[in-house]
Amino acid sequence: MDTHFLGIAELTEVPSVAVVVDVMRAFTVAAWAFAQGAEKIVLAESLDDALALKARHPDWVALKDGPVAPGFELVNSPGLLRSADLGGRTVVQKTTAGTVGALAVKDASLVLCASFVVAEATARLLRERGCDSVTFVVTGEDGQAEEDLACAQYIAGRADGAGADATGFLRRAADSRAAAELAEGVRQGVHPDDVALCLELDRFPFAMVAALEGSLMVLRPCAVASSTDGALI
Repeated sequence: MDTHFLGIAELTEVPSVAVVVDVMRAFTVAAWAFAQGAEKIVLAESLDDALALKARHPDWVALKDGPVAPGFELVNSPGLLRSADLGGRTVVQKTTAGTVGALAVKDASLVLCASFVVAEATARLLRERGCDSVTFVVTGEDGQAEEDLACAQYIAGRADGAGADATGFLRRAADSRAAAELAEGVRQGVHPDDVALCLELDRFPFAMVAALEGSLMVLRPCAVASSTDGALI
């Protein structure tokens, strides 16, 4: 598999297949939202767009980075989200890096949003679809976020059939600047368990596929075949 690892600003053309990685915390949070029953996640261009969508759809749930703000019910924290009941709900998500990265590749033929909690399912879907060229979008820190790069490289290795061991990749993520900032309370809207939850390998058995639905970029969970028996998981 031909792989490229690029920051958002380095995307000079639309890739055929894109895996957008945000470990801490957008796409860990998205996976938790689906686990808590969300039907779909609409990725918003801006905070104003998120609020406008919420205004048009009062039953939708709006989520953002940082502290709770008027109009937003949830913040971008897996630790805080895991107690939410999102059964059948639509979530509107706007974050600093993850949603920006996904929207930057919205015209790709296949867009997956990923983190460690859905790593194996993401790799399996790439294999299932026969993807021979994949661009991994490293969203954090202008493409330099160590946790996102480590996760992207791990998924690439798994997708390529290399059988990559996760230990070193998880260690790099645990030692990243983002992990330190979350642990030290530099960022707002944080739960003490956020770092540990972001480093749970393969917590969920689904990949997450983003696609344009009308004018909106919508993220949905996608079941993939088990590597052992071909059954959907």
